[in-house]
Amino acid sequence: MGAEVVKADLEDAQSLEVALRGADGAFLVTDFWEHLSEEQEVAQGRRVADLAKQLALSYMVYSGLENIKQLTGGQLAVPHFDGKGRVEEYFQALGVPVTCIRVPSYFENFLTVFRPRKASDRDDYELALPMGNVPMDGMAVADLGPVVVTLMKEPEKYKGKTIGLSMDKLTVAEYAVLISKHTGKTIRDAKISLESYKMLGFPGAEELANMFRFYHMKPDRDVSLTQKLNPQARTFEEWITEQRTAFKNL
Repeated sequence: MGAEVVKADLEDAQSLEVALRGADGAFLVTDFWEHLSEEQEVAQGRRVADLAKQLALSYMVYSGLENIKQLTGGQLAVPHFDGKGRVEEYFQALGVPVTCIRVPSYFENFLTVFRPRKASDRDDYELALPMGNVPMDGMAVADLGPVVVTLMKEPEKYKGKTIGLSMDKLTVAEYAVLISKHTGKTIRDAKISLESYKMLGFPGAEELANMFRFYHMKPDRDVSLTQKLNPQARTFEEWITEQRTAFKNL
């Protein structure tokens, strides 16, 4: 059997209809970081949900997240979470047969936004993540696809469920130990507070501080279920053994 590639644009309902018509199911990921707009992400997700309902798709898998603003009574706003949460709610309100999956922090973040930084006063590196001693969930990006394949093969088993994914629950200090072990660099937990992180001043610092504050509440992420859905999914240590070149130029 072959595969037909169809172009679709989340901003173009007509192209989405062409892509979805005749499909048994679909997997949807919306990308907040492309436009940095919660409302645009919600509109994109709702557009697909409306078409899934209109075309009577038998199954959808949506990569959502918690609506933190709603869960905290407005105390915390995390737009890149909140929009996805609102789309989850919309799918469910429409009655579309859907499974919502909630990913943890990706291990790949340690190569970019969470990358260890050179300490200002020592010849070593720091992980500046305001988690204290609270474990932070994680998984590798490439391990998500096989999870979705399993869900698509067993829709009746998972329809209507919300599944929190994770392959490891480690403290910042534990992440630092493993990065040190596999890079030969000395990595330490910077022990930065939530308030200090919020004041770092880079674009999105306040939003990420609110995200980490939510992580302190230990959102539901299930390692054993993730392993069941993808038996080949990697722990952080298994993943980092494959990333030595990527960390070479710390």
